[in-house]
Amino acid sequence: MSDTGRNGTAEGVHPEEPDLHVGNLAGRLNWLRAGVLGANDGIVSIAGIVVGVAAATNDLGTIFIAGIAGLLAGAFSMAAGEYVSVSTQRDSEQALLDKERLELAELPDTELDELAGLYEAKGISPDLARQVAVELTKHDALRAHAEAELGIDPDDLTSPWQAAIASFAAFTVGALLPMLAIGVPPTSARVPICFVAVVLALALTGTLSARLGGAPAPRAAVRTVTGGALAMAVTYAVGHLVGVTI
Repeated sequence: MSDTGRNGTAEGVHPEEPDLHVGNLAGRLNWLRAGVLGANDGIVSIAGIVVGVAAATNDLGTIFIAGIAGLLAGAFSMAAGEYVSVSTQRDSEQALLDKERLELAELPDTELDELAGLYEAKGISPDLARQVAVELTKHDALRAHAEAELGIDPDDLTSPWQAAIASFAAFTVGALLPMLAIGVPPTSARVPICFVAVVLALALTGTLSARLGGAPAPRAAVRTVTGGALAMAVTYAVGHLVGVTI
């Protein structure tokens, strides 16, 4: 017997575990990346609003009212959108699981052959793939098929409320930066300091999202900063024109 067999991690015991662990890690990274991007949206959206209003008026109260209104509107919009999106995804996953339950009840032999075939396709020998399929089916047939065939963990479906709250929080955290950057400095330095703070924050969020997604960080940071800087420049110009007109 090989060392692998003696220590309880033989090829046929739990071949799905490495994929499952990687999947869970990928899921956590996706959530983290979504949070970073949500914060990025909050930064850009509210920076554009407060810089544009600051170009039209020096009244800090007016600037804050506009910023808070934008923060609440953006955060609730993001949360609602995420809730609807994840609810749809969850409904689809639940429908697939219901279908799998029905097939397991009505066509158990066919489903067993299908599961064995999935493991064969991963490079496991036919006999071992069959053994693995039989053992996993005895343990938890639905989970075995859901993970191998659908890539779904039946006990860990995404929560729409969790997604909505996370999106709301991420947007709000990002939005607070330009609010503080425009409100704390003296009047003459508000816009320049806010601009610099936002650019630095966008460089950070762009780098983080790129690293989490496995993309080149410098290119992503440049894209993120360019988009945010352009948004602030346009809203500042519009605010300045409106302020002069008024």
